[in-house]
Amino acid sequence: MMSQCFIMQTATEDILLKVTNVCALCYGDIHVGDTIHYDTQRYHYVCQSCQEEQCAKLDAECEIVEDEEGGLFC
Repeated sequence: MMSQCFIMQTATEDILLKVTNVCALCYGDIHVGDTIHYDTQRYHYVCQSCQEEQCAKLDAECEIVEDEEGGLFC
């Protein structure tokens, strides 16, 4: 799923040396050649599966839509 909230890239050695070699959400390893996504709202890289999960939670303005049911204090 594509989204204006993420920039899709291929992980290069240069990116991984300068930024990170783990997903910012699940902390899974990212390897050279993996498809990664830069989150333009939170300024970090995420893996393909975390990007897909996040896209399902975002509205058109890249804001996370909270589920109104449940929660810590509900």
